[in-house]
Amino acid sequence: MKSSTFIMVHVGQSTESQRNLEHGIQTLSWGFPEEKPEYKDQYPRFAVLATGASPRVQLGDWLQNTATLYLFQVRGGFYRGEAWHWPDEEAERRLKYPQRFGIEPLARLENVPLGPEGPLTEAGSDAIRRSGTDRGMGKIVRMPAHRLLQLAGIPFDPDQPDDIPLDKSPGFTAEQVEGKKKPQRRRRGAGYISDPRKRKAIEEHAEQLATTHYEELGWTVEKLGKPYDLRCTRGTEERHVEVKGTTGAATSVELTINEVLHARDKDHTVDLYVVSDIKVDTSADPYTPSGGTVAHYRDWEPAEEDLRPRKYEYRLPDPTT
Repeated sequence: MKSSTFIMVHVGQSTESQRNLEHGIQTLSWGFPEEKPEYKDQYPRFAVLATGASPRVQLGDWLQNTATLYLFQVRGGFYRGEAWHWPDEEAERRLKYPQRFGIEPLARLENVPLGPEGPLTEAGSDAIRRSGTDRGMGKIVRMPAHRLLQLAGIPFDPDQPDDIPLDKSPGFTAEQVEGKKKPQRRRRGAGYISDPRKRKAIEEHAEQLATTHYEELGWTVEKLGKPYDLRCTRGTEERHVEVKGTTGAATSVELTINEVLHARDKDHTVDLYVVSDIKVDTSADPYTPSGGTVAHYRDWEPAEEDLRPRKYEYRLPDPTT
């Protein structure tokens, strides 16, 4: 069976660790406190974040345990983050996790055996244990993905196990992080920021970068907001631009059904302009955003396998029948 490159991570049970896990799932990003040489030129295709088992035991004892595994597809590879993104980074006002990568949730697996009866190889399981004794630093391993994907009920091509259709994976949300007593939750969205002023600053910064980009190419830009963000015209040409911004990784973005339908409409030419890793100085009023990394998708049309529904409209039974 073909092997894939994984990054294996142990997440502790402390309040801070679990809060960071929740935030990472919400914003589709993960990070480490150190840029280790072994990460250079590595492009893991999957990540496993494991929690619920103590790593400070001998390997033989570790293999007798079970854990909750959060399985992700890795997007974009490693990069150096510049923005304060994690709750403890914001609180301490310093960059604590500069080595980052994007994560797309595939499946949450509970009570998974860490020994040979489970879906991991011994090397993969031990990599989680070693991560837990090394401040949660991820460990790179190669192992077949098929047992994890089968356990998660995710269809895959044995010849190309790294190519996972998003619409065929169950996914999971931050609300499913175990062992937390949480208040009523806000809505979940890719890169969602709870502070409305910060969220607005990020959105406006991303829009300004996009506007400048198109104006420098000779386009006249009109800001609309709805049904799309920017209307760009140049002579007889017209482009519509969706703009998204985040302090995290460029992994995925939240779209409304109208945005998807508009992008697929053959009568329009639509671009997607995404700005990630935006820094925001919240010490002054108004907040001051800066920087960011641009991903620009021209002639954008979202494919079905890259979409996963988050909500359903339910038609109530007719009470008259």
